[in-house]
Order: sequence, then structure tokens, then C-alpha cells
Amino acid sequence: MAANAEVVEFVIVGTTLDGKAFRPSDWAERLCGVMSAFGGDHRMQYSPFVHPVTSNGEYCMRLEPMAYRFLLNFAKDNELQVRDGRVAERTRLAGMQRVGDTA
Repeated sequence: MAANAEVVEFVIVGTTLDGKAFRPSDWAERLCGVMSAFGGDHRMQYSPFVHPVTSNGEYCMRLEPMAYRFLLNFAKDNELQVRDGRVAERTRLAGMQRVGDTA
């Protein structure tokens, strides 16, 4: 990543600081569910600021700065790893697939 690139999202990785898989295995969906709401079609939808994803074979949660503080505290409390996500110029999820997308 370029030194002057602006980070526009963060990724919480479902691996603890000591290398163990975080449990329960659906932690990302549960946490995204906390920030979900009913849409115009009367169906529950994830917030546009958080999404469960897989990255490099690891279960993760992508979040934008609007949700950062709340979710960073969750990661810290559960000793989960946190790393930078996409930079502003990158428009595709490249290498990541949203969990639950039907399109």
C-alpha cells in the first residue's frame, strides 16, 4: 500500500492474536446484524458501512470508518486481529467476496 494512500475501510480478521479461529463461526454475520435495518422492501439489510467477507481464505468483516469505533472495540475486547482494507482509489473488492450476496 502506498504511504500516502487514504484508507477508506478496515478489516477485522476472524483470527485471534494468538492465531486461533474466532468462535462462533458466524461472528461476522451476527455483528453485522447488530447494525442492520429493514429496507424499503421490508427485508432486513446490512448497513452499508459493514459487510461479512472472506479474504485470502479467512473469514473477515469489512467496515468503513463510520462503524469503526464500535466494531474496533469489539475486536479489541475479543483479541481479534485488525488490518487495513481498501484504499480510496480501489473500487473493486478484488479478492474479497461478500458473504450472502445472491447476485
